[in-house]
Amino acid sequence: MAADLRALVELETPSEHKELLDAGLSEIHRWLATRLGEPAQLHRHDGGAHGDVLEAAYPGAMPGEVLILCHYDTVWPAATLADWPFEVVDGRASGPGTFDMKSGIVQAVWAVRCARELGLPLPSVRFLLTGDEEIGSPAGRAHIERLSEGALATLVLEASLNGAVKTGRKGVGLFDVVVTGVEAHAGLEPDAGVSAIHQLALLVPRLAALADRALGTTVNVGLISGGTARNVIAGQAWCALDIRVAEPAEMARLDAAFAELRPADPRARVSVRGEWNRPPMVPNPPSQRLFKLAHQVAAELGIALAEVSVGGASDANFVSALGRPVLDGLGALGGGAHSRHEHVLLDHLSQRTALLTNLLVALGNPG
Repeated sequence: MAADLRALVELETPSEHKELLDAGLSEIHRWLATRLGEPAQLHRHDGGAHGDVLEAAYPGAMPGEVLILCHYDTVWPAATLADWPFEVVDGRASGPGTFDMKSGIVQAVWAVRCARELGLPLPSVRFLLTGDEEIGSPAGRAHIERLSEGALATLVLEASLNGAVKTGRKGVGLFDVVVTGVEAHAGLEPDAGVSAIHQLALLVPRLAALADRALGTTVNVGLISGGTARNVIAGQAWCALDIRVAEPAEMARLDAAFAELRPADPRARVSVRGEWNRPPMVPNPPSQRLFKLAHQVAAELGIALAEVSVGGASDANFVSALGRPVLDGLGALGGGAHSRHEHVLLDHLSQRTALLTNLLVALGNPG
């Protein structure tokens, strides 16, 4: 498994690099076939400008089908391996994408292989590998929503949080607030202009005040820009917002607040562009039952499986919002997602794979 993890990490697959994504997915397909054989059904869906989506189905001996959801894209740009190669030191495997989430792909494939070699009956398993999760899943979302319908469960191999699976995630809104002012010469006609920068500066505290920590809503102004020159009253300025919500009703409240935004000077204009990229993942009854089953399976392995709600979003949000059973965070133990200390604790790979194997068996034999 460690060797397979190395092979996948050394396939650089940045979310924004179509050529590398396509080449990487072709190699992942070949690797999948060496571990499990060619799937009974195989579809490579065109991702357009984004990474393609690979759908591979393996029939099982038990009724029903489980969807295993992984993404193969990473946040790391091309050539990151040149100064940060895959390495293992004291049982910690590090490298771009080890934790988020190429180790999860390895675990998923080896769980099915493990069941086969032990003669354990499984339901049918359908792998779905997407190449755009890190940028909001514009190509992958439709396939996730289509294939999760009717599945016994959707199991997402994102990394765990210190071993805990993720049953709750915040929804994400990505918005830009744009202010259009009136340009003028800062020295000759200062009163003829309206600074978009000044107007935006007055709006930023109002935007930040939309947060409601008691409800789990956060608002981050992460980027700000505007103007053309030091001696020009700025004609335009904008800021980029990252909004996280734990409650679905908060999306409507924030939408209403955006609609009411007005500049202090009526000669300026304000517009908001963007969208709610992912709805919040709130545990629904089918997902609660799925966690209960996973908890029982883990106990049989001597694992005290905990659940946790986190601020980050994943493709599990889409499935949960449709009221379907989904369990996230079944992947690796480690840490450092999206950072240079990203790593996986190799000693836990076999145990996490065993947990997934036994969960697949239990889903096929609910009695």
